[in-house]
Amino acid sequence: MIRAFRGSSLYGRDLKVIALRSRIYSSTKLFILVSTTMMSSLLPSTICAQNVVVARPPVSPEAMALHRLVKRPVAKSTASVDVAESSSRVNSAQGFGALARDQGHPGCDLFPAPANIGTNVGLSYFGPPPSTVNQSLVGPVQLLNTGQVDATAGTITIPLYKGTVKSTGKTAWYILTDVSDPGIAAELGLNFSAKMNNITTAARTGNLGPDGNIIFDKGTVNFAPERNIVSGPEGAEFPPKSFTPGEVGDANYSPFVRIANGGGVVYNAPMVAYNVDASQINFPNGHVDYTKIHDAVQAIDPINMTVTLALVNGFSFGRPVWYISMDASIPLAAAIEHNTYAPLMGKLLLGNDDSAGSPIERIFIATNGTEDCDNPQRQGLSADLNDGHRPNNTLGGIPTLALDYSPAWDANLYTWTEEAISKGYRQQLREEFQILTYAQDGLITGASATAPFGSAGFSINCPIVQRLD
Repeated sequence: MIRAFRGSSLYGRDLKVIALRSRIYSSTKLFILVSTTMMSSLLPSTICAQNVVVARPPVSPEAMALHRLVKRPVAKSTASVDVAESSSRVNSAQGFGALARDQGHPGCDLFPAPANIGTNVGLSYFGPPPSTVNQSLVGPVQLLNTGQVDATAGTITIPLYKGTVKSTGKTAWYILTDVSDPGIAAELGLNFSAKMNNITTAARTGNLGPDGNIIFDKGTVNFAPERNIVSGPEGAEFPPKSFTPGEVGDANYSPFVRIANGGGVVYNAPMVAYNVDASQINFPNGHVDYTKIHDAVQAIDPINMTVTLALVNGFSFGRPVWYISMDASIPLAAAIEHNTYAPLMGKLLLGNDDSAGSPIERIFIATNGTEDCDNPQRQGLSADLNDGHRPNNTLGGIPTLALDYSPAWDANLYTWTEEAISKGYRQQLREEFQILTYAQDGLITGASATAPFGSAGFSINCPIVQRLD
C-alpha cells in the first residue's frame, strides 16, 4: 500500500480554516519570496546561494595573475571524429557506449524540436532565443565555454592540459571544467560552483606551475582495466550480476584539487590519461585506445592540446541538459557510468544537500524506470543496462537555473513501487520537486523496494556543459 503521509481527511469548518490558513501562508510566502529576490539583487551570489557557502574573499591580484596562466584558447574540433565504434548497444564494450544523439528514438535523444513545429512560418522567421538577453530564459545556453559543442554528434571539444604528479614524477593529462571562484570561472570560461569551496578532505592538493599547468601532489589513475558489466535478468537489469570499472584511481585520487599557491581555489580537474607520452595517445580522429585513456574520450589530440568528450542526456528542473560523466566514488557507479573510480571522492559529505557547508548537489537516478529507446518515457539504470544508452537522470540546480550547483552529485536512487507500476503511474520524471513529491506520496522508494528514499551513499563527478532549452 502507498504510505499515508497526510493523515485523516478534513471536513466542514476544519477544512475552511485550513484553506484560510493556506491562503494566508501562500500570501506570506509570496511576500517573503519577493523580498528575498529584491535583497538577492543587492548581495553577492555566493552569500545568497541558499546559505550554502560563507563568502570567501576574492583571490589576490597575484593569485589571479597565476590563474590567468591557465587560460587556453577556446578549443575547436579540427577533424571529423569517427564515433561509430562507440555507438553500439553493447554496454560492456570499452569506451562510452551509445552517445546522446540517437535520432528518431525519443527515449534516448532529448534534443529539443525546432521552434516552428505546428506553425505556418518557416524556421528562419524565429529570432534568437531569449537566453541571448538573459541566460535563465529559454535556451539553448552553453555553460562550459572552453570549447565547441557538436550538437549532431553529442560531443564537446575542450582544451587538454599536461601536468605532473609530484609523488611519482609522471605525466598527468587532464581537463578543467569547474572552479570555486567566480572571477576565475569568468576568466577561464569554466562553471562556477560556490559549493566546491566546501570540498575538503575529498580534494587533492597541488600547485600551479609557471606554465599554468597543475603539479598534483598525489593521485594517479590506472586506465588499463577492461570495463565489463553483466546485467541482471530482462526487465530487472539493475543491479548487475557483476561489474568492473574501466579505469581505477589510487587511494589518493580525486578529480577535485585545491591549489595551494593560488589562494586555495578548488578546480575540477579530472584525469583523462596518465604516465603516457603524446605519441601513445594521439587519436585526433577517434578509434581511441581505451587501455590508456578515459572511456568518455571520443578523440584526443595532444599536439593541438584538445580532447573530445561524449555528452550525457539529463534534466534539470524540467529542462533537458547535457553534461559529461568523469568520476564516481564507488566501483559500481564507475562501471555503469563508463568513468573513473575515484576513491578519495568517498570522503565527500553526503546526505546534507543544501545545508551550510555542503559540497554536493543531488542527482536523482531511477532504478526500474520504463525501458526501450522508442518509448519517450524511458528512464533509469535497468534501461541503461538493457540498451546501452544513458539513464536520463534528473539533476538538481545548475547555473542559470539555481545558485546551488556543484559538479559533485550526491546520488539519490529511487525505485517505483509495484503499486505505482500496476496503476500506470511510472513515467519519466524530469524535475527535482516532482520526484520529492512522489517520494513523499509513497510512489517511489529508495535504491530498492525496501530502502528509504535519500542518498544512496555515493557521488558522481558530472560537470554541466549545456542547457538545451
